[in-house]
Amino acid sequence: MPLRRIKNDTADTLTLEWALHVKNYKLTHDRKRCVGCEICTLACPKEAIKLEKQPKTSGGKATKARVDVDLEKCNFCGICDAACPFGAMRITLDGQHVVSVVEKESFPQLTRNIQIDTGKFDMSRIDVEKACPLGLIRVNWSTADGKPLEGSSANISEEIHDVRANFELDKDHCPCCRVCEYEMPEGVIQVRKFVNGKIDIRAEKCPEGCKACLDVCPIPGALYLSNEEKKVRPNETFCVYCGACRAACPVEGALDLKRTSIIHSPVRSGAWNKALERLTSPTDMAKELKSKRSLKATQSVKDRMALKED
Repeated sequence: MPLRRIKNDTADTLTLEWALHVKNYKLTHDRKRCVGCEICTLACPKEAIKLEKQPKTSGGKATKARVDVDLEKCNFCGICDAACPFGAMRITLDGQHVVSVVEKESFPQLTRNIQIDTGKFDMSRIDVEKACPLGLIRVNWSTADGKPLEGSSANISEEIHDVRANFELDKDHCPCCRVCEYEMPEGVIQVRKFVNGKIDIRAEKCPEGCKACLDVCPIPGALYLSNEEKKVRPNETFCVYCGACRAACPVEGALDLKRTSIIHSPVRSGAWNKALERLTSPTDMAKELKSKRSLKATQSVKDRMALKED
């Protein structure tokens, strides 16, 4: 048992800590990065994480749900850290970032497949860093001989023509919404979503004038207000299926969100299967397991054929 259990909650950060004789476990929840979605609450095997819907002021905008973690239930396993699409959860052991469930292959890593080709970048068209709605792109500019340059792409391109762009993308906090892919010239960035799904907003159930889902959506353009109906509609090109909209929706059944698949590193684990069932559905979990069995059988046949050829 821990010698001390500590919980501190501020406007920006929630921290939980176990202080043992020789080890110190710490969970840090970054409230600024958190979008109030439902991923961590569904993934947590101990049901230690809860979403608290925030009251809406009269005439004001809806605010994102607030996350709370039960210190008595949390065992610092790191599943919330591995599962959060926005990187808002972080587990450390003696000050070092350690996700033991990933290291032990009990839980997968989300596959953030992002390809960048700076050779196709046209500096005269945009300010690159503004292409990411979450501010995760940083660009360092240099001359052809490597001399650093200061300023934005627009200012630099007016002064110097032969420059190089060095991209820095914070993948650990990227939900792979694909907004940057569409904001930049074609081919500069290619992003593959790691969560696929379907979102359906039933306009007939939406209260008149309600935009709660739009107010809390963390990705600009994933939801929009229809000019004709004055109702919120989804744009699934950018939706990351985090569930922040569903958490804020005031009417049961007005918004239906379903995750159908999650792209991740290979893993064989009961903990992941249970989390996957909660994040998607029993049907979609069964599809993944069936796909795994099919891939395993295919690999087995290939191995046998290779032995015969030898």
